[in-house]
Formats: sequence, C-alpha cells, structure tokens
Amino acid sequence: MKKITTVVLLLIIIIICGVLWWENGMSPVNFANKESAVFVVQKGSGLKEIAGKLEEAKLIKNRIIFFLYARLGKFEGKIQAGDFRLSPSMSIEEIARNLTHGTLDVWVTVAEGKRATEIAEILKEKIPTYNFSWINILVSNEGYLFPDTYLISKDTNIETVISRMRNNFEQKYSEINTNNSKLTKTQIVTLASLIEREAITNAEKPIIAGILLNRLNAGMALQVDATIQYAKGQNTVTKKWWEPITVQEYKSIISPYNTYLQPGLPPGPISNPGLEALRAAASPIDTDYFYYMHGKNGQIRYAKTLQEHNENIQRYGF
Repeated sequence: MKKITTVVLLLIIIIICGVLWWENGMSPVNFANKESAVFVVQKGSGLKEIAGKLEEAKLIKNRIIFFLYARLGKFEGKIQAGDFRLSPSMSIEEIARNLTHGTLDVWVTVAEGKRATEIAEILKEKIPTYNFSWINILVSNEGYLFPDTYLISKDTNIETVISRMRNNFEQKYSEINTNNSKLTKTQIVTLASLIEREAITNAEKPIIAGILLNRLNAGMALQVDATIQYAKGQNTVTKKWWEPITVQEYKSIISPYNTYLQPGLPPGPISNPGLEALRAAASPIDTDYFYYMHGKNGQIRYAKTLQEHNENIQRYGF
C-alpha cells in the first residue's frame, strides 16, 4: 500500500512540475520589456530551426515548449517566411500567432516578359506604400527589372524596389557569356526583351535570336509583333496587355517601337527578360532561317525564304 501511495505521490509531483514547467515556458521572457526587434524567418526554415532561433534571440524561454505548442496548435504549416516584429513581452502563444500573419514583408513574384507597367500593377496590389509616381520610375528602368520572386518590406519605397531588381539583374547578367557578341549591353537587353515575348519555350529562344540577328545584319525590318503590342499598351476596355494585333495595325500604329515601320532594334526594351532570353541574345544560334511562326498548337515553324514562311502560315496558321 505504501508503494502505491509513493508512486501516486511521485506521479502527482511529476504532473505538477510538468504543468509549472509548461506554464513558465509559455509565459513571456520579460513582461516589462516591450521593446520590439525584427525576427527573420528564412524561406524553407523548419519548426525546430525557428524555435532555436527564437530562444537564441531571447524571445522565448524554451525552444522545446515552442516546438510542442506549435505542433499541437497546428501552427507549423502556417508560419510564414519574412520579417516579424516581436518583443520579449510576448507569450509563446502571441509569438506563434504573429508568425502566421504578422510579417512585415510580402512575397512579390514578377514573371519573365512583364513590362514595367504590369510590374507596377503587381506592386500596387502587394505594397501598401505604392503610389502612382512609381510607374514612371519603373518604366525608365524597363528591361532591367529582373523577373524573380522578391521578399519586399510593406513600407518600402520605389528606390529600394528598383535597387533590388536592378542589382539582381546585374548579378544575373554577369553570369552570361557576352564575349562573342558584337552587340552592346543595351542592345542585348533590348533583343532579349523581344525574344522573351516572342518565344514560347526556352529551346526556341537562341534560334529566334539568330533569326532576328540575321534580319538585322541583312538590313531587313525585324517585324516583331510584340513591339506593336508594346506600342499599343493596355486595352482600355479589357484592361489587358499584349492583346493580339490586327493586320491594319502593322501600319496604323505609328511608334518608334513598331518594327514593321521602323528599321533596326526598337529604342529600348519592350519587356523585362529572364536569364535564358539574355543568354540567347548574347549567344544566338547560327542559323540560315529568316522567318518563324507559331502554329495553332503552339509549335514553332521556321523558314529560310518568304515563300516557305507563307506556306507555313497557310498550312499551320490560325
């Protein structure tokens, strides 16, 4: 009987100690210290890593308790990557909830081939500090706003956004081989912006680059539909960009960007190209083709002569 009583007492003591340990661990590190600090959760960080860093930053008392609480409370899969403003006066419950929705940053994804005004629309939706003046600054950096996914502060300014995107561009541009190209950097970026809009697959890009260079070297008009789409801008009715062009618009769109009417490359980039388009512009495939078109199924068709090109249009066109 004494043994049973002893075991029961030990169990009670263990339970009491466990409850006290849990309650102490769940409580704030310092109720009085309300000074906040920025805590960063890197993309792909696991719960154990986050718990450890919170303890190292002296924002929680016990990493094990945080780990267990987040697991039991099903917060694990909801914790976001980004910057969070936390303080030692917050309990584990407050910190866990904050990490699921209190990020100071937002993820902004810019796809390849977007024009600056499209990027402005993306930023307007994501960044609370966005204002209309950003558009002109973005447009002045057309071609150099590298397509990527960025973690951007909600209270950022346009100068910071431009710096991030242009620095990313310069780093990526340094990775491509431009030694054999006769084009300037501006010409490579401009050509890449056309390729990005014209190609459907990465495999097509170096071939299209070779075709466009063949036309340039032969003194032919580039006749790139995407340049007319760029000149047209946004459809005021549908609010869409890059709308299909009509036959009449080949001549009716009066713009230095209309490569059906104006010889050579357009005055500047028409979109913001990705790495593969930049590589293609700097290192095009040497080809005898002068023409290309995409058929109904999206497959590209190449031709050496205008007659072959017209036959492709008749056979595979819309």
